[in-house]
Amino acid sequence: MLKTYKMLIYRMKNYFPFLALLFLGNFIFAQITYPRTPPKNISYPHQKAGSFIDVNVPPYPASNYTPTQLITDVLMSNGTGTGCGTPAVSNVVVYPNLPASNVNRSWGYFNKAAVTNFPFADGIVLMTGYAKNAGNSLLGNNSTTLNSGGDADLAQAIGIPVSQLNDATYIEFDFVPTATQMKFNYFMASEEYTGTFPCSFADGFALLLKAQGAANYTNLAVLPAGGGPVSVTNIRPSTAFGGGTLSCGPMNPTYFAGYNDPRTALNFNGRTIPLTAMATVIPGQTYHIKMVIADKGDTAYDSAVFIEGGSFFIGVQILGPGGQALPDSINMCDNTPQTLTASIQTAGTTYQWYYNNVLIPNATSPTITVNQPGVYKLEATIPGNPCPSSATVTVVGGTSPTVQDTTLTNCSGNNVFNLTLSEPGVTSTPNTSFKYYLTQADAVAGNNNFIATPLTFNSPGNQSVYVNVKNGFCSKVAKVDLVIADPIVVSIAQPAQISCTNSTVILDATASTYPAGSVFSWVASAGGTIYSNPNTLTPTVSSAGTYTLTISRNYQPGDTTCSGSAAVNVTANLTKPVTQVTTNKTKICKGESVTLTATGGVTYNWTTIAGTGAVQTVSPSVTTTFTVYAIGANGCPSINPATIKIEVVQPPISTLPAIAGQICTGDQIVLDAGAPPAGSNQTYTYLWDSGETTQTITTGVVGPHTVTIKNGTCSKSFTTQVVQAVPPTIKSIEYNNNTLSLWAYNPSNGPLQYSIDGGFTWQDSNIFTNVQNNVKLIIKVKLKNTSCESTLEYFTFFMSNVITPNGDGVNDVIDFTGISVYKDFSAGIFDRYGTEIFKTAPNRLIWDGKFQTRTLPTATYWYKINYEDPASKEPVSKTGWIMLKNRE
Repeated sequence: MLKTYKMLIYRMKNYFPFLALLFLGNFIFAQITYPRTPPKNISYPHQKAGSFIDVNVPPYPASNYTPTQLITDVLMSNGTGTGCGTPAVSNVVVYPNLPASNVNRSWGYFNKAAVTNFPFADGIVLMTGYAKNAGNSLLGNNSTTLNSGGDADLAQAIGIPVSQLNDATYIEFDFVPTATQMKFNYFMASEEYTGTFPCSFADGFALLLKAQGAANYTNLAVLPAGGGPVSVTNIRPSTAFGGGTLSCGPMNPTYFAGYNDPRTALNFNGRTIPLTAMATVIPGQTYHIKMVIADKGDTAYDSAVFIEGGSFFIGVQILGPGGQALPDSINMCDNTPQTLTASIQTAGTTYQWYYNNVLIPNATSPTITVNQPGVYKLEATIPGNPCPSSATVTVVGGTSPTVQDTTLTNCSGNNVFNLTLSEPGVTSTPNTSFKYYLTQADAVAGNNNFIATPLTFNSPGNQSVYVNVKNGFCSKVAKVDLVIADPIVVSIAQPAQISCTNSTVILDATASTYPAGSVFSWVASAGGTIYSNPNTLTPTVSSAGTYTLTISRNYQPGDTTCSGSAAVNVTANLTKPVTQVTTNKTKICKGESVTLTATGGVTYNWTTIAGTGAVQTVSPSVTTTFTVYAIGANGCPSINPATIKIEVVQPPISTLPAIAGQICTGDQIVLDAGAPPAGSNQTYTYLWDSGETTQTITTGVVGPHTVTIKNGTCSKSFTTQVVQAVPPTIKSIEYNNNTLSLWAYNPSNGPLQYSIDGGFTWQDSNIFTNVQNNVKLIIKVKLKNTSCESTLEYFTFFMSNVITPNGDGVNDVIDFTGISVYKDFSAGIFDRYGTEIFKTAPNRLIWDGKFQTRTLPTATYWYKINYEDPASKEPVSKTGWIMLKNRE
């Protein structure tokens, strides 16, 4: 019956949906615990002695410590044995209460050893099985039973019935603190991080604290921000061990450190990240501490908690001038002195301050004044406790920005200021922030009375505002004067007309009014051209049009530009000739010439031809439009150019390759001379050397073939070769993991196609996937688009490494029939002593797991197979092991 239950539970564990239905349907069965069989771990080459932490083993003296010594000399002094424990520890109790000499105890001392990457140097381990199994060396599985039952305090802390807890281990003691804080560093590891177990098996840990006489514990082993207790179901990732998605989804995954596969350092499938348990305590008050861990649901799949040696913290703090505890980091601007004070003021306490881990001479009082950034550390030793308590604070140095007063200018008529435009003039210090105020006092205070709309601040000018400039956490104040600029008025005199004999006039804007430092900019439009001096009040212009003058003045900071504009029209008295151009023909073949003749002027300006004559001879290589301007006797050019388009007809082109392809004897190949390019509007005629006049011909003749193509203007001949092909030869076949790969000798160098079904289907790839084991294939390789091919029969032999001759039709025998036809074939089965228990013969090709009709026992056997590869003709030798499983 027990064996049946074990098998049922094992299957339930591996098929979680069925387990969930069974638990819902039978509550009574859910209360009964049956052992689960942990799967064997996979062994990896590096998993050897020295790759794991050391637990309860020599040469560490702490491996033989009593529970009291573990608390005083490991938890509180990192296992150094220096006597830095505290006499305030008492009533140490461990459960199960086994002596330190018992190698199967569930608690003890661990050390990270020399070569492991373990987060703690050493400390105390509590486990729901034998503590020694947590490390030392790789185990086949990690599941031992303590028969220690559950723990009511742990059950209440992690929120499950105590009846569901097993194999509880705890250590507890009384402690009288001498400071206001205590803490422990720890993490939990578990074999429950396997398959879907994190969805239901809540192996958990609690670190419980209560004052003497108090009724209830407080669990310090909880996740931040109300994340709940430390248990396997409350800390899990989204993926399952070994891959795939965890069916119940993630829970607090940021606190899961990862799976340990391949396992190193410790014998658990996964673990949490290092966590810290902290509490505020009253110095002199007696407290009781209990650290407890247990399995949930059964006694299999152990879990453990690792508590860092020396992580017990008595809690000295560094206070600021107001008596409040300082954070880990405080700010200091421009090395302004800061006062630091120890929180412990107990009579007889000694103090020592350090700067960047270097002792500060004579800094032995509870208060120190510092004036430079760095890390300040305080060590305080309280009477009766030889262990010094320490705290650190990092003083972060900051530099106030460099600021100066500035002026922000708006243009005349604009009373809305964008105060942020003043910032480049206030400071050049990078990475600063700004707030603007109406009064200097508010700016210095940096309060909330700042100007809420600095981008649209309304002011009539002649007003000052103040800006608080902040660099990180340091700030200074500067004044910004708001000014309205003087107006700009532009006045331009009417200029004279332009004629062909008087090609330029001078514009005059000297009557304009503007502030010093202004700049001038003329812009021509409507045909106008500025001949010279565009940045003065008197530019020279050379054509009729509209000329606009802008006078502007830029003010910094803020890059504000104030401007005024005016325009004047310049007219011209010009007579323009009319130009025409003609040609003897408008369509030529590439390489021919054509004559262009222009009329209407005395001289001519050709845009793409050198010279000013009326007649031009051109030989364009592509279709080109030629443009010409006529110049009249008065020196005026024509208003519009004359243009003419000469179309260049491109010679025919062909898609016929140099080598059209390869054919075997009896094959036909299609030769395609190609059609005219799309959009060319050309029509081709064809003449092959065979006399055919079509675009494509079909031939079985090996050698050169020539076609002449005409498009009505030009003609061109093209030649291609038809090559005699040689069939490929299959040289090598590789079959592994249902994948078959072919290699062939291809003297024709053309693309090949491959088939493994006798040529029924073909593919370009030489690799076939999802090929069945132990089937005969007709393999063909051919030169693509030809009938050149070679054929070979091949058997996809696969040697199973398990044989179960129980008559169920699955893995009952090993059948060598498929490869027995290969040349030089032989096969044999051997036991572990090398005795040959089966040898193939022509009429003996199947092994049924027997030796001379006698059923062999379940064991591992070895095989050896020899034959000549049918493709490569190379000898093949295969060896390996077979697991024979017979009913006994």
